[in-house]
Amino acid sequence: MSEQHIFLVGPMGAGKSTIGRQLASFLNRPFFDIDNEIESRTGADIQWIFDMEGEAGFRARETKVLLEVVANEQSSVIATGGGIILSAANRATLKENGQVIYLSATKEQLYERTRKDKSRPLLQVDDRKGVIDKLVETRDPLYQEVADLVFPSGSVAPSKLTKNLAEALAGL
Repeated sequence: MSEQHIFLVGPMGAGKSTIGRQLASFLNRPFFDIDNEIESRTGADIQWIFDMEGEAGFRARETKVLLEVVANEQSSVIATGGGIILSAANRATLKENGQVIYLSATKEQLYERTRKDKSRPLLQVDDRKGVIDKLVETRDPLYQEVADLVFPSGSVAPSKLTKNLAEALAGL
């Protein structure tokens, strides 16, 4: 496995943060969660940023943090936000700076994992299933475009998925 960054992409609820933390520990690398980095740098939660700056303001912050994190010379495991792939520049940054793993899940799994979560601004609507369906349909091709590896995260225990990912990365 090369000493590049490892990026985890995928929809909200796919397990990027959980798997990312475990994978970083397994590989003895630093771990960064882009959403957590945004919150710690701004002192505000994602919902507040969406409320005050809109999605465009949040996406600008997301890009800035991505560029700062990839500038870190030590190769890291980086969990991205679900919408990071909406920007062509971000997709290029991911591809040019590491291995990209797409953690996929079915729409039903995503709905179940996020249905009680109040911290996801895009899901603070009555038709959460409809929003998840639309997000998956529009974003899946972009995740596929940047992915070096695609791993379904739905039915495998996180520890097993982490081990499988580490083995697959060793082969790259």
